[in-house]
Amino acid sequence: MTFHFTQKVLFKHCDPAGIVFYPRYFEMINDCVEAFFDTALGWPFEEVHKTGAIPTAEISATFRRVSRHGDMLNFALSNSAPGRTSLGLAFAVTCGDELRFEVRSTIVNVDEAGKPLPWPDMIRTKLTTDTGVSR
Repeated sequence: MTFHFTQKVLFKHCDPAGIVFYPRYFEMINDCVEAFFDTALGWPFEEVHKTGAIPTAEISATFRRVSRHGDMLNFALSNSAPGRTSLGLAFAVTCGDELRFEVRSTIVNVDEAGKPLPWPDMIRTKLTTDTGVSR
């Protein structure tokens, strides 16, 4: 499954030089994941967080080019086959035809106490089916 999410670089994302301050990219990545769960999986975070959470357990990024205030970034999120409780995600973020950065992360489904929890069957099925959803 590949999920597309568009984010305009806003003033709040930038440092005084007008380029994206790198921690803000991680906020954008989380926005993309949240939209993915809502739009592609039909399991919005406001429902997930009633009984658990989906924290990021691992993340790595490679920054290729700077992004500036006003740029339109396209996040292409793809996932690996889900593990029992975890899921690998890969992001390729572009502006037009230019690759800006790439990210790999692992998220985990956990209960209210933070203990890993198996993915619900409905979500596991959706994670293994290409829905082609874009936003």
